[in-house]
Amino acid sequence: MNNPNSGQRAAGSGQRAAGSGQRAAGSGQRAAGSGQRAAGQDGLRKSILFAARSATALHRLLDVAPVFAGDNRIGPRRFTLIPGSEFGVDALTAIEQAGARTIPWAQALRQPYDLIVAASPKGGLDLLSGPLALLPHGAGFNKSLAGEGSPDSASGLDPAWLLRDGRPLADLHGLSHPGQVARLAARSPAAAARAAVVGDPVLDRMLASLPRRDTYRSALGTGGRRLIALTSTWGPESLLERRPGLPAELATQLDYDAYQLALILHPNEHSRTGEYDLRQALAPALASGMLLTRPYEEWAAVLVAADGVITDHGSTALYAAALGIPLAAACDGGSELIPGTPMAGVLSRVAALDTPAALEAALAAHSPQTVRALAAPAFAERGRSLEQLRLRLYALLGIDPPADTISARPLPSPVPASCTPAAFAVRTEVNGEHIRVERRPAHTDLPAHHLAAEPEHATVPQSQSAALLFRRRTRQSRTGPHSVAWTAAGWTARALADHPGPRTAAAELSGSRWLLRSAQAPLLTVRIEGSAGEGTVVRTDPAAVLSGVHAWLADNPHPSAPATLHCRVAGRTYRTHLAPATDDDAAHEL
Repeated sequence: MNNPNSGQRAAGSGQRAAGSGQRAAGSGQRAAGSGQRAAGQDGLRKSILFAARSATALHRLLDVAPVFAGDNRIGPRRFTLIPGSEFGVDALTAIEQAGARTIPWAQALRQPYDLIVAASPKGGLDLLSGPLALLPHGAGFNKSLAGEGSPDSASGLDPAWLLRDGRPLADLHGLSHPGQVARLAARSPAAAARAAVVGDPVLDRMLASLPRRDTYRSALGTGGRRLIALTSTWGPESLLERRPGLPAELATQLDYDAYQLALILHPNEHSRTGEYDLRQALAPALASGMLLTRPYEEWAAVLVAADGVITDHGSTALYAAALGIPLAAACDGGSELIPGTPMAGVLSRVAALDTPAALEAALAAHSPQTVRALAAPAFAERGRSLEQLRLRLYALLGIDPPADTISARPLPSPVPASCTPAAFAVRTEVNGEHIRVERRPAHTDLPAHHLAAEPEHATVPQSQSAALLFRRRTRQSRTGPHSVAWTAAGWTARALADHPGPRTAAAELSGSRWLLRSAQAPLLTVRIEGSAGEGTVVRTDPAAVLSGVHAWLADNPHPSAPATLHCRVAGRTYRTHLAPATDDDAAHEL
């Protein structure tokens, strides 16, 4: 048996004897299920060590930690970083953001613990003293990584990592489905003997968050658009490695007012590449409005809010399948994906996405019942994972669990960075008083009728080329007793003076009212109604409607006002009222 981490200790020092795989008597040796140490026998509070090797594993531990919340019998909860992983830096950052206390690895080795909790079998876990609970750090056990452990063995179920000198590494191996226990038993009966089905706490948090879906979409600024999440695992077979241009292709070719895009990357990719380099590599897509989700909690909230998912073979898609979200496949997983696993089954039954234009058809071909059934072998004990974990972990501690009930915490709302493009390439069709509008980011390679730009944020060439110039309201706080503000009439006049030609300029008075000036028409006030339907009112970006008004004015250079137009944006119609501007509207301070 390949033993990638023998973890031998010198005999007689409270450490393992070389090659024995056993601990010296009186050394704080593990006793499966006893969960006791000398200090614990004296009535001291139980000590818990969370040992993480990467940000991925650390995030899992943070989702499990509430099992012990509010129990005064539990004493220090400490975190330590297991050395040896190139993905460990972000784990320390996540621990700090959680406000938890860390101890150096060398210090963790010097003392026993009543319980050690880890979410990866890799690294020197066998060097620690105390009962070990090992949990998964993903869903489904779908991948086999070349050059790691046993060939063709699923990462996380590989005996090469789960055994030390032929003995099980963990006192408890928590799995999320009975089928995983059976898979483990086929490769290592000894390791499977310590396994128990405890469910998936991440899925339970998503299920608990479903009532907050509208809240998440509001925080993301989704509105009436369809939110499409791209999910990419890490490594050479990932979506981002196999199809690095796909995010930008989607962001620049899909109708901006019909779709919102968010990219969910594996935490290892965040750790390996770094936030700065990621944003540089993804700059075209991010400038086009795509969101880059943070690797803890936010990605799961975005998935709950999503209307569709484009995926590779990463386990994130299993959560989407369990939630019934339509899926499309961007790549097949290559040599990493293990046949017969839940993810392999899911990918075999979802449509492949070749081009952005095929997105709607690919998502429409999704069969929720079929895909849910294929993902089911990744999840059991739904809604009960923390309850099951509490029973098992307290058994290792050797004390009774609290009598109160425990439930999964809903996910916090996303806090995305502003990512509205500053310039749009716009296609319009005018048919009398009915105008259809489609917008894409300005750097799309698709044809357009005109460019619309927000001069304060767009590039100078974009503003110089734009036929529609618009200014949104700013909400800057004053920093002193003096201030200068444009009026709506003043800013629109200045915009046209600075950019001569057949242009239109518009300034926001309120969310639904704008002042509009063109070279041909008189000063107008534009009022945009929401689009009502099925008990909701949908409001679109007013700049899209203003592009429709600009196109209509090009066909009607001397309009009679008042007038009512019908602007169709992303399949919804917005009644738009034009009227001569009042003195108050012209004098409105921006």
